[in-house]
Amino acid sequence: MEFDDKLPIYYQIKQYFYHEIIVGRLALGAKLPSVRQIAVALTVNVNTVQRALAEMETEKVITSQRGKGNFVTEDVQRVLKLKEQLIQVQLKQLYEELKALNIGDDGMVTYLKQYIEMRREND
Repeated sequence: MEFDDKLPIYYQIKQYFYHEIIVGRLALGAKLPSVRQIAVALTVNVNTVQRALAEMETEKVITSQRGKGNFVTEDVQRVLKLKEQLIQVQLKQLYEELKALNIGDDGMVTYLKQYIEMRREND
């Protein structure tokens, strides 16, 4: 995993795990690697990983079981809500970037449709 200097590392770790959960690479109820394993794999401080996981637990995306580890929530609605939140973040970022290019709302829709069509043809 490559980190972006503009965003806190713990936040990027959270986003990584959120993505893995949403796309199904981390199934509902799946056990996460230990904090130490994650830290070694990502070459980051254990405290950074702990902060990411603590926030994920506060957000109820993972649950901690003393002596057993951290597990992905089994709450389907929670994961669907998380997916919606991440989509909104991506859409906001795209919207703001296109607005900065002086592209109006109708133009954005047109460009997005053209892009989707191009991807269909190329895939």
